[in-house]
Amino acid sequence: MPGLKEVQYYLAGLWLLIRMDPRGFRFLDLSERGVNRSFWAMAWCLPPMGISWLWWRQAFLRSMPPEADVDFAFFIRLGLVEVANWFVPLVFAGLLLLAFRMGERFAPVVVSVNWLGVPLSYINGLLLALVFFLPGTVGLVSLLLLAFMLAQVFALARILRMICHDHALMVGALTLVLLVPSMILSEYLQHFLGIYPA
Repeated sequence: MPGLKEVQYYLAGLWLLIRMDPRGFRFLDLSERGVNRSFWAMAWCLPPMGISWLWWRQAFLRSMPPEADVDFAFFIRLGLVEVANWFVPLVFAGLLLLAFRMGERFAPVVVSVNWLGVPLSYINGLLLALVFFLPGTVGLVSLLLLAFMLAQVFALARILRMICHDHALMVGALTLVLLVPSMILSEYLQHFLGIYPA
């Protein structure tokens, strides 16, 4: 598992790419080994995921009768949703790149998206923690979550622009493919697995 220094190194590269600085690619391991190691980002995201799961449990229980409770299977189902949301958009991105004969860009996309997920998960976890521990901040956090979503789209689009160069349509298509399916899939799986608040 990559250590903190290594993760900080990757994040420094992503920050350069967001600033449209091509030197950012030097900070990323785009080899096959680097692609495989980038999935360790999921392990780095476990702490903020835990916060979001506790928040979701609270929201779920609020919609149930007072005597209701959830067991460990509830969190396993949440974990399945997270795994699906992590892998399915990448599969769609790979198919899109292959369809347009840009398969060589898949490795940079995977590495960038995986490591970008780390700071995004912690920011999201922090905002949900505010709601969890300070319920009176719901209105403020809703505005912050909207700003966070816009910032996420902006950051991802800038990184993809650096990867795809002047292919503006591909940048737009990849941005949509990496964001929209996870939103749809989340709601579908939460309903299907019975973990969506009534």
